[in-house]
Amino acid sequence: QVQLVESGGMSVQPGGSLRLSCTTSGFTFRFYYMSWYRQAPGKERELVAGISASRTIIDYADFAKGRFTISRDNDKKVLYLQMNNLKPEDTAVYLCNGRLESNDYWGQGTQVTVSS
Repeated sequence: QVQLVESGGMSVQPGGSLRLSCTTSGFTFRFYYMSWYRQAPGKERELVAGISASRTIIDYADFAKGRFTISRDNDKKVLYLQMNNLKPEDTAVYLCNGRLESNDYWGQGTQVTVSS
């Protein structure tokens, strides 16, 4: 059974930091392109960052560059997102995605709220 479970979301003040984790099971994590997406209320889901299986290709949305860092541990089968200098507009549900050929797996998401 494929599972992707996000954790680490919480309420923080502007300028704060969070580290999100996506713990996976049920598929061969090390072969998959992994990504973080986010979805704010009333808005479409958008890509935050993605990382290839071997970590040689890493992509960030413009809003994430310089503030967010995606990483992965292929031995532990965990995907991470370090978020620094958080802004109120970063408030959203953050979702983990794994993709390989026709396989496209999603987690349920973790809520990040940035507010003073």
